[in-house]
Amino acid sequence: MSRDKATTMDADLQKVFGKPVLELYEAAADHDASPALARALELRSFLALTEEQVARVRDRVHADMDPDRNLGELSADTLRFDAQWLDAALEACDAYRAALGELLRTMPPPAQRARPVRTAQLRATATLPPSATPAPQRAGAARARRP
Repeated sequence: MSRDKATTMDADLQKVFGKPVLELYEAAADHDASPALARALELRSFLALTEEQVARVRDRVHADMDPDRNLGELSADTLRFDAQWLDAALEACDAYRAALGELLRTMPPPAQRARPVRTAQLRATATLPPSATPAPQRAGAARARRP
């Protein structure tokens, strides 16, 4: 799961939100969690997934290029495909890092973050004195009278 995998942005998240990443995921499950925290963790999850893709392709290329491996097994097509895959994954990582970094930079400082305030609905229960209440109109009172 992506919340268990470390990412290159975890230290930044911890610095901004003041808690380790696992605690941030727990805090985000609370109904009073800030939308910024939810968005940051969503971007972090995508980043964790793409960084894992980069690592898998890297490891596969390293295994293919192992000096003890039979050169007859080496395939230029496979290496080209892995290079394209790696390029796409690195591009995605860069995009997620940039988006998460921008979100963290533009967030207000923790002391200024607005928290939802819950207020009770107040009802006015005062009654008007009898002289201030309008008199009910009779049906047809607004019609012009005929002589």
